[in-house]
Amino acid sequence: MSRLLCLIVLSLGLMQTATADENTERMSAYLTHKFGLAKEKAQAISDAVQSAASKYSLPPALLLAIISIESRFKEKAKGANGATGLMQVVPQAHRGLLRNVKDLTEPTANIEAGSAILYGYMRSANGDLNAALKNYGGSQAYAQKVNLRVDDFAAVVSQQDAGAHPDTRAGTCEADRCAAPGYWTNSFTVPVGNGAGVSGAASSAGLSAAVH
Repeated sequence: MSRLLCLIVLSLGLMQTATADENTERMSAYLTHKFGLAKEKAQAISDAVQSAASKYSLPPALLLAIISIESRFKEKAKGANGATGLMQVVPQAHRGLLRNVKDLTEPTANIEAGSAILYGYMRSANGDLNAALKNYGGSQAYAQKVNLRVDDFAAVVSQQDAGAHPDTRAGTCEADRCAAPGYWTNSFTVPVGNGAGVSGAASSAGLSAAVH
């Protein structure tokens, strides 16, 4: 029985890996076609988005929407207050979170940092996505813009992901559950080994606009 169970677990793991690979391939092709990115750059961004989405239980379409608004997928983008990279992370506002980051323009590091910050805002707002996005971008208009832009990337994620996360506009959730199925159900377990980083992000949630 234990051998059968191991085989089942292994099979499920392989299926999840295959789904993730399909997602990254689909994302990469879309970024190349839609935004004119080189294949290598599109693949690096797609891999980073998939990894951060899995790590912080965030929908890939949400991260893609934020990146498209913040930088249009230009990893060297610079903005106000020193905002840097794909997700326009402001180093001065998140020194603790970024203490081990050597190059914030590198896609993996930037998307990891931006996702951790958004995750921290979500926890601080007790699961309120709109409040988290407002903190991240500085206004309710920004939150609405992101929500609308998510629709542009909805077809990029797999059908499995779409079924598991039917609505990015979920309202308010409690710390470990939502009242109804949505993107944020069961999304608030602190990732292993990242308690300090997420806490640092959450502690910055009260900062003013454009500190992400």
